[in-house]
Parts: sequence; C-alpha cells; structure tokens
Amino acid sequence: MSDTERDDDDPGGPTAVVLDFLAHGRTEDDRPQYQKQPLVYALGREDFRLFEVVLGPEADVSIGDDLVIDRAADAIERTGEVEYEDLTGGAQSELDYAVEDLVDEEERRFVDFYNDAQPITLRLHQLNLLPGIGKKLRNSILDERKRGPFESFDDLGERVEGLHNPREVVVERILEEIREDDLKYRTFARRDEE
Repeated sequence: MSDTERDDDDPGGPTAVVLDFLAHGRTEDDRPQYQKQPLVYALGREDFRLFEVVLGPEADVSIGDDLVIDRAADAIERTGEVEYEDLTGGAQSELDYAVEDLVDEEERRFVDFYNDAQPITLRLHQLNLLPGIGKKLRNSILDERKRGPFESFDDLGERVEGLHNPREVVVERILEEIREDDLKYRTFARRDEE
C-alpha cells in the first residue's frame, strides 16, 4: 500500500507506519520456511503504539508504507501490540526516522501541545515532561503563549529564548515513552494498561 492509497477516514482500524517487513517471518521461528507467514512491525500514527502484524500471502508492503490495522482486511491474518524490546533491530533503527517523519507531517498537532499543555499536579506541568525543559524554560513558554498561540516549531524557537529545537524535544519525549515501560506520565505514546 503506498502513501497515496492511505485513507485516514477508513473505519477499519488505526493507521500505522511500517517499520520492518519480514517476508519469511521471524528468524527464530523453527518451522520450515514455507510455513512461515510474512510479518510486519509498525508504529501507530495516532498514539504511537507498536504493532506486530501477520500478513496474508497477497500482502504487498514496504518499509515506510502506511498500513491500516484492520483485522477484517484480507491482507491481515493477525495483529497484536508489542513492546519496544520485541521489535527487530531493523524496526528499532527505523523507529527514530518514523517518529521524526510523523512529527514533521503533523507539526500543528505537536505545536498545539506547547499551546495547550496544562499542569498535571500542583508541582508538575506537562511541559516539564519534555527533555531539557525545567521551571525557567517552562515559565518562558507559558509567558510567550499568553501573548499568542505558537504557529510553528520555528515560531516557538524564535519566541522562547533557550528553547533551541522544540521539534527535537518532542521527538525525544515520544521515543522515551515508546522505549520505557515504567514511566509514570505519558503524553504521546499511550498503552492499553493505562
């Protein structure tokens, strides 16, 4: 499925970006090769969940393609959520690039996080969850957003002194939420147990 074939309004299930495609299944699977099914590891676009998808023989996907995680689709046999550690080395390597691409494609969504972030507790703010943002930088962001909403990452970087790469800060936090199991607060990467 190519990027042009993606339909965001498809009610079949969440859309995910293919991180790795194993045409002959897992390498540690001891079954004969003809019994192994094609397998895909993918990253959910909306909530950054990690999926393992067993494909039917007619499926045609490549790394970077969008895939609708629809269990009723002919091309998909089974799907399930996996942890970061369950990904192949190739999928783990591709994850950084996929997250960066998603943040670039949906810049408005992540700029709005800076515009809309709220306190979590009396002493902790959502902005403090971002790497490198402490009390002083958080207060600068809050003061600047009172003057008007941020329009882009460039606007954010220009208006807030000390915040040099707001895009990269968001990417780092998303990757941290995907990789770490024991985080108390999650903003971007949701998990079922939460």
